[in-house]
Amino acid sequence: MRCLSAFFLISSVVVVLAPPAFCQAKHPFTFEDMMALKRVGEPVPSPDGKWVVFSVVDVDLEKNTKTPHIWIVPTAGGESREIIKDQDADRPRWAPDAKRFAFLSTNEGGSQVWIADFDAATATVTATHKLTSIATEAGGDLWSPDGKNILFTSDVYPECDGAPPAEAGCNAKKLDEHAKSAVKALVFDRLLYRHWNAYKEGKRSHIFVLPAEGGTPRDLTPGDFDAPVFSLGGQDNYSFSPDGQEICYTSNHDRVEAASTNSDLWIVPVNDAGTSDVGTGVSPVRAKNITADNPASDSTPLYSPDGKYIAYRAQKRPGYESDRFRLMLYERSTRKITNLTENFDGWVGSFGWAGQHEIFFTAENDGKSPMYYFYPEICLERCHPIKILDGYNDDVAAREKTVVHDKTDTSETVLFSRMSLDAPTEVYIAERGSCVIGLEKIKALLLGESKEPPPQCAMAKARQLTHINAPVLSQIAMSPLETFWLPGANGDKVQGFLVKPPNFDASKKYPVKFLIHGGPQGAWGDDWSYRWNPDLFAANGYVVIMINFHGSTGYGQKFIDAINGDWGGAPFEDLMKGLDYAEKTYPFIDKDRECALGASYGGYMINWILGHTNRFKCLVSHDGMFNTESAWGTTEELWFNEWEFEGTPYSNRDMYYKWSPHLSATSFKTPTLVVHGQRDYRLDVSEGLQLFTTLQRLNIPSKMLYFPDEGHWVLKPQNSRLWYKTVNDWVDQWLKK
Repeated sequence: MRCLSAFFLISSVVVVLAPPAFCQAKHPFTFEDMMALKRVGEPVPSPDGKWVVFSVVDVDLEKNTKTPHIWIVPTAGGESREIIKDQDADRPRWAPDAKRFAFLSTNEGGSQVWIADFDAATATVTATHKLTSIATEAGGDLWSPDGKNILFTSDVYPECDGAPPAEAGCNAKKLDEHAKSAVKALVFDRLLYRHWNAYKEGKRSHIFVLPAEGGTPRDLTPGDFDAPVFSLGGQDNYSFSPDGQEICYTSNHDRVEAASTNSDLWIVPVNDAGTSDVGTGVSPVRAKNITADNPASDSTPLYSPDGKYIAYRAQKRPGYESDRFRLMLYERSTRKITNLTENFDGWVGSFGWAGQHEIFFTAENDGKSPMYYFYPEICLERCHPIKILDGYNDDVAAREKTVVHDKTDTSETVLFSRMSLDAPTEVYIAERGSCVIGLEKIKALLLGESKEPPPQCAMAKARQLTHINAPVLSQIAMSPLETFWLPGANGDKVQGFLVKPPNFDASKKYPVKFLIHGGPQGAWGDDWSYRWNPDLFAANGYVVIMINFHGSTGYGQKFIDAINGDWGGAPFEDLMKGLDYAEKTYPFIDKDRECALGASYGGYMINWILGHTNRFKCLVSHDGMFNTESAWGTTEELWFNEWEFEGTPYSNRDMYYKWSPHLSATSFKTPTLVVHGQRDYRLDVSEGLQLFTTLQRLNIPSKMLYFPDEGHWVLKPQNSRLWYKTVNDWVDQWLKK
């Protein structure tokens, strides 16, 4: 075994921001400021370790657009700059020779894979050309490690499965027929016919591969199933083996997908992958399910650099989307599967390999997302991951070979993104120290047998590579996130957060915006949000308070599970106790001027609060569940409701009725703003309409903000502006009279 670098404890990060061009007084955060910020994507290091490319989304508020561009920064430090200027460009992925990278662009219509030629001497793109021209569009590009192929995903009609080029022609014909038809009706014969914000229209996500120099794409995952499965973001649900000859991907083949979280990992050779029986959903002939024994979710596979292992995330309880995400290890030669985080009570987030067998990953903890390290072959089931980096981190991209200060050095280097409450995502790098520590010391740390820190000389250093938003942020007055703890339901410790308004004066009394997070298995923390931004809510003279109630992530799985079957119980108690604690602890809070706001589960809790307390002067309910029974019948992901309420309305009606806000309508008194989007298929718009109808019939002051073109989230820039204005005006109306 090679000598292990001492990459264990990272010192505090010193962030050097570019000074503003001129000095001026800082102003409170505005919506226009937020739209001026550039939205930085995940870092993608070049194979030679010299460069990092990443996407940056620019928002044009007046044009109501979001446009991605590709930027680059040297890993040794220096200026970040845009390198493709004449077209939109997203999701860069390097070729193994670092002389080209693939990316996605809609420059000539729909999304397609393009290739950029890269000149390392000048760090410029010298030319671009379109690689794919598939009628069903292309996404999820990925260059094979052997440089021969490029993978992409596309939503296609499974009945068109067959030998190309007939397959491409079939999909193009069906798309054209659908577009030209005067009849837009759809016929369903199974559930999950729509998902989040779109109807599936009979299409499936498939993985295609084609030669990097061009040619005819081949479908590697034919059949009537999604491969890869749907994802809201995060790491890819597919990856190449290091030799480029195999891919591992995630797919759910259960008959009733709407009630199943049983996605499995499948492997298939890139060449001679086989075909399915047309329209039958039969797997490719040579595809193999490697996690069939686990009835719950397996996802995000990633091969080790030497190809010996596949690391991935897994859950153990079927039907529960908020079970603990474990980091698993599949040994390819023996097919042995090991749970690497058996001794770690946290959700594994983004992860990456460094060296050959070292793994870095992030996991939420007490409102942050630290980074952890371990070496699986040392400890396997007994691993105790070592926290190496604090802060709110994500998008881990670990590498072995890197360039440090103009000198080539083989070392474990981790690139990652970081955010905070008062700054959106930027790219960071962490590098090892100048010495190594012995194998026995490493073993003791990873096995939990030593509490001693590594020697000072082994401490790695982390630094901020990009400062893209410094010019905007340097002009804005923001308040830091303050944290407090209190005894909540069941005597458990509960964490809360507070944000003060700009130009805060402790001698004054301030009204309160009480924010309730969604999920419900989510959490507030020291992270950035464009949709529910605490600093923006505080900017016009409010104290913002947030409580991570039972069910919140980052406090262990038992704390998360406590909300199951208890939606209006312990969480409601935590929220009320948390606000009580803040009122008693902070004399500047005006407890007679408080408004509660929430979305998704937070919207549900607002609806529950309506019938169970009159302490608030106003409420804002966004995309909230109002009638638990009708919400079950109109949602698409049935596994969620059936787990949380322990069955269906016809098998366990008492549980649905126990926690349904609509049954407490006779107690409603508080003025309420209702917000909902027509394309929200997680919580159908009918939930918001039922709530608004009830409020109006009860003659309770109420208003509804309806978006015909939004789903569960308000994403379009001008819609977002209207959302913030309507919400803030509603709160001002009741708290600033």
